[in-house]
Amino acid sequence: MAREIIKRVMITEKSNKLAALNQFFLEVDKTASKPEIRAAVEAQFGVHVLAVRTANVKGGLRTIRGTRRQKVESTWKRAIVEVKAGERIEMV
Repeated sequence: MAREIIKRVMITEKSNKLAALNQFFLEVDKTASKPEIRAAVEAQFGVHVLAVRTANVKGGLRTIRGTRRQKVESTWKRAIVEVKAGERIEMV
């Protein structure tokens, strides 16, 4: 493929709770569709995907701690992928 669809597996408190329910958080390319995400996850991790949910997370101004400066964070896309029971996506 011309672009990399899966950018990283996200490790947060919420993702750790959902991992017990066979759901995993991924940061994906902004233009990726659900079928493309499903195919990329199945190819890269060797699991069977049951469902894909996506959300566009809006970037914005963030204050740099301890200063009055701000930085602009870019918009990104999150995917929650549900896999077949007993299968896992390894979070490295």
